[in-house]
Amino acid sequence: MRTSNVPSQKARTTASTPKKRRRSATTDSTYLERVNLAIDHILAHLHEPVRLTTLAKIAMLSPYHFHRIFQAMVGETPSDFSKRLRLEKAIGLLAFGKRRSLTEIAFDCGFGSSSDFSRAFRQRFGVPPRAFDVDVWRRTHGEDLRSIAEKEADSSRLVKMPGRENPDGFNVRLRELPARYVAYIRVDKPYQGDAVVRATQRLMAWADHHGFASKQWLGYQWENPEITQLADCRYFTAVEVPSKDAFRPRGEIGRYRFPPMLVAQIDLDGGIDLELRALQWLYGVWLPRSRYVPDDQPCFEAWVGKPFAFGMKRFVLGVQLPVRARD
Repeated sequence: MRTSNVPSQKARTTASTPKKRRRSATTDSTYLERVNLAIDHILAHLHEPVRLTTLAKIAMLSPYHFHRIFQAMVGETPSDFSKRLRLEKAIGLLAFGKRRSLTEIAFDCGFGSSSDFSRAFRQRFGVPPRAFDVDVWRRTHGEDLRSIAEKEADSSRLVKMPGRENPDGFNVRLRELPARYVAYIRVDKPYQGDAVVRATQRLMAWADHHGFASKQWLGYQWENPEITQLADCRYFTAVEVPSKDAFRPRGEIGRYRFPPMLVAQIDLDGGIDLELRALQWLYGVWLPRSRYVPDDQPCFEAWVGKPFAFGMKRFVLGVQLPVRARD
């Protein structure tokens, strides 16, 4: 009897599964790459409204498919994501900038008028901007961050630093940094589990392969966790690369260009509790007494050597706050 050349149903299923998985992985990687491009554009243009058609074009997808893919991968629609970031930027201006008119803040945050800004602000936070208590908001959100820092530091003694005091002896030095390109991996919900460490390990393996491992390693967030809910924060683990053409963004490895900037830097060697106190002092004590205000760039962790070389108990890095002179 002749044996059939048609494989059994079980054999067909077993043989086809790896291809399906590879196809699915490739599709997810491509979508992540394209969503990264859209997020990069939004972050670089928080001072202006963004259109769905523009973002879809940047992501190389139809507006319909882009909207659905973005929402599925990010958890918010492109419009909601952009509006939330612009409103949180507005809270930062209310908290750390000089007192300015609602119209100025509205334009700085991409709203067409103060009435549009006030309406969007009230819809999200329940009160108009001038009635919003920034200090209470920061304290409430800061408690979540401090509880995480206490757990990592095995300490229950992390308390708010007394105003105008500097018991840790923090020293600020101003540095002019040139424009730079980075390769990055974006980490959603960075305060849950070890996602940041695992993403950094993946980026290190990639950087080793491409010859970038000896470059400057960075970590940064566009959101301020004392303003943004921790679940909405996104952390970028990154390494500087020589130029735009040093590599092609692919999958979860994105590329971003930071402009030249002035940073206020504090050099640290200690636990996450020390870093948190440094940020607290930098924003709460040094910044109000300086002639500077925060610039429209994220705060950086500039690692000395490789990130997490001493695990989560000891960080050797420079905290870099981008600033500009007061108007």
